[in-house]
Amino acid sequence: MMIFTPSRAARPRLKAPMVRRLSLAVIGAGIAGLAAGIGLAAAGHHVTLFERFPEARPLGSGLMLQPTGLAALERIGLRGAITALGARIDRLHGSTDRGATVFDLAYADLAPGLHALAVHRAALHGVLWAGFCASGATVEAGRAITGIDTASDGGAHLVDAAGRTTPRFDLVLDASGANSTLRPEPGGRPFAYGAVWASVPDTGLAPCSLTQRYIAARAMLGWLPVGQAVTGGPPLAAFFWSLKPSGHADWSRGFDAWRDEVATLWPEMAPVVAALPGPEALTLARYTQYTARTPFRGPLVQLGDSAHATSPQLGQGANAALLDAMALADALERCDEIPAALADYAASRRAHVRFYQRASWLMTPFFQSDSASLAWMRDRVFDRLKLVPYLRREMIRTLAGLKTGVFRHADAERLAGSGNWRALRDSNPQPAE
Repeated sequence: MMIFTPSRAARPRLKAPMVRRLSLAVIGAGIAGLAAGIGLAAAGHHVTLFERFPEARPLGSGLMLQPTGLAALERIGLRGAITALGARIDRLHGSTDRGATVFDLAYADLAPGLHALAVHRAALHGVLWAGFCASGATVEAGRAITGIDTASDGGAHLVDAAGRTTPRFDLVLDASGANSTLRPEPGGRPFAYGAVWASVPDTGLAPCSLTQRYIAARAMLGWLPVGQAVTGGPPLAAFFWSLKPSGHADWSRGFDAWRDEVATLWPEMAPVVAALPGPEALTLARYTQYTARTPFRGPLVQLGDSAHATSPQLGQGANAALLDAMALADALERCDEIPAALADYAASRRAHVRFYQRASWLMTPFFQSDSASLAWMRDRVFDRLKLVPYLRREMIRTLAGLKTGVFRHADAERLAGSGNWRALRDSNPQPAE
């Protein structure tokens, strides 16, 4: 797979490289872990990634890379590679089963050329994995980390499921996802609703658009073109249906009736669901709300869903993970001591994370709940908000991942930090073993 490298003329100037080189453990080969590993290895640190599966693999169907996520991938030289696989998204459209428009927003109404990129998770994982393998970092696959022992000097040793202990690391990055067992503060609040999803052939139903249809707030049918999972592969779309996990068994038993419901809600979708062999063709996803009060403790720092998991209603999960990775790498480059760097990392991400965690928690019941009153309010208010130019801009900024508060925002490049890790790597030869 070709890895995109920005031209030298486009590379920003960087400050002098740090002399200090750290030994870093990354737990989890997901989006946050791979992106952080790429950036930190490029900065000259010793990076070892621990993945519990014998072979790193993605979980999930499609996702949206917002301008923020694309800016982060630009920093590590991978935007071109993922753009070649993904599908450009210019518009988000949602309507009810009665044909009423709930929202219809175009990214270009905020800025000409602004857009998102929908990708298959396998495509994003493949691009990040190729970048990680080229970074000089080390991988220990098939090794599940179950515990962390803090060393007397402030570092840490990892303990795996077999009871083996690793050599000492200066810092441990927990990028093991929403179900992390390593969090200093366990917990999380499950959402009542999740979804079933599948990757299906893209039949051209809604090009360049994320399209959703609703029955009150109890049902949501979605379609997202995601491009290719692998180079040369067929164009795919992510198909999803809102569902309570507690009702999954009943849904499976009533699969044929569900097909009819989908065809009634969106007639053009009838051939798509007719081609599904049965309920086993769709995967159940559960959602949890978790926000770490402080995303670090001692020699452990949390990134991605380990630090802040929520509903995908605003489509920010992958983008937040990429921003976390960039912010941590920047903090370690700026600060002379690890505790100061972790405080810097937390501070730099706090406003953005808090806004989207709260917004996701507040918005989700309007689209996934049993509340008839919230659905009624949504159907009568949401689309009218865009008639006010200021509110339309703020709605698009929210979807684009650019908000840092109710009345604050930042552009994608600022949120993703400055600099380019390929240029930094060129100025920092890999340290000798």
